[in-house]
Amino acid sequence: MKRSTISLMLAGGMLVAGQSMADDLLLWQDNSLTYLNGIDFKVDPPKQQTVTFEHASGWSFGDLFVFVDGIKFNTDATNNVGDGHTYYGEISPRLSFGKVTGTDLSFGPIKDVLLAATYEFGEDDNESYLLGPAVDLNIPGFDYFQINTYYRETDGKRDGSGVWQVTPVWSYTVPVGNSDVVIDGFMDWVVDNDDSYHANLHFNPQIKYDLAKGLGLGKKFYVGVEYDYWSDKYGIQDTQAFTTNQSAISLLLKAHF
Repeated sequence: MKRSTISLMLAGGMLVAGQSMADDLLLWQDNSLTYLNGIDFKVDPPKQQTVTFEHASGWSFGDLFVFVDGIKFNTDATNNVGDGHTYYGEISPRLSFGKVTGTDLSFGPIKDVLLAATYEFGEDDNESYLLGPAVDLNIPGFDYFQINTYYRETDGKRDGSGVWQVTPVWSYTVPVGNSDVVIDGFMDWVVDNDDSYHANLHFNPQIKYDLAKGLGLGKKFYVGVEYDYWSDKYGIQDTQAFTTNQSAISLLLKAHF
């Protein structure tokens, strides 16, 4: 699938989202800011601070997830464009065939069938376009569990075109006293190689306690940790000469609004 085709479908999805907003078809939304302070990163400088804006929303035709990271390196080290900071973000709309057709598509553990797309963007000529089928699963105990399957095409210095990626996304809540511990996150698994982009697995869970609920303060405010495991980070094969297998941990503060 060519980049122009994927771009057109992404643009169409965003246009539909804009029209839907005008028609008051927004069902729910959640926004948050997260602060992370972590160590042991690879490829990039090892110590980093990150501020992340996240938006999630449900629509009468599907859902949307957006995040943008602003990253500051905690040392004098710089990245490959010569400065001490960078950014990265993703825009991920999904079209629900169940909602669009008004049909109950659930069977077995499957709740719904969707078309998922993602646009990835970042510093230094870093863009990727992803498109493919997805399912929402009904797994006892989980708040939600998605499996998104993408055909991945990447522009820039690391081409990465013609590879497939599987992305589970989940959330699980455990009541603790008068509050909750939430365990949520994602895994990006690029399952095959091309000439310049190695298969890799990025596993990124968060474990966080709702401090605001525990103190009876209303709006969600979490404290916790984020673990970031990434084998062959950025599709760069790990070698003895250059380590790209990452196992990093960050302290986390997250406020919803």
